[in-house]
Amino acid sequence: MSAPGLRERKKQRTRDALIKVALELFTTQGYERTTVDEIVEAVEVSQRTFFRYFASKEEVAFALQRIVEEEFVRALAARPPREGPFDAMRNAVLASWDGVGDAIHEVVPVELYLRNFLMIESTPALLAAYLRRSSELEETVARLVARREGLDVDADPRPRIAVAAFCGVMRVTGQMWGKGTDRTLEAIRALTERYLDHLGPALSLHWREPGARD
Repeated sequence: MSAPGLRERKKQRTRDALIKVALELFTTQGYERTTVDEIVEAVEVSQRTFFRYFASKEEVAFALQRIVEEEFVRALAARPPREGPFDAMRNAVLASWDGVGDAIHEVVPVELYLRNFLMIESTPALLAAYLRRSSELEETVARLVARREGLDVDADPRPRIAVAAFCGVMRVTGQMWGKGTDRTLEAIRALTERYLDHLGPALSLHWREPGARD
């Protein structure tokens, strides 16, 4: 593919600048207290320019999360057919964590993305939006898993069940990472791997030691 032209590069720089400034403001003074006027003033563009790139303030808050989600979906679609559904999702999310740092860093420092993730978790309006987006992502992934397995997702419940369990682990991972002291990309990747490895045993095995059950 040919390199983007001058106009496309300028548009991308403007979009990236809007994201970076918006996230800096959201994470320092709060999402609710930040206005679109403040964002555009800091970037020295008009409101009309802002809304050319983003439909709302909420959309810019999730701009980087969208990159992460799209990276995961691409990684899952590329997993070899020999992998079962859970292994494919597990390997895809770990591979996407390995590569997504570079994609984020092209827009903002990774540290700012991580701060924004925590800000979303602590902002009720954004948390509600995050849960809605997660539900939409689950449906996308369930349909992708069903296609991989040659199943009708509306007739066979297994893709949605498997994806719901997987995404539940991812949700817990994000919460526990946010409560920890090591808030790096490497830490959330390691925690993701550890918690996913617990999923099968947690669902299928007794938790108590032999002889400890009543």
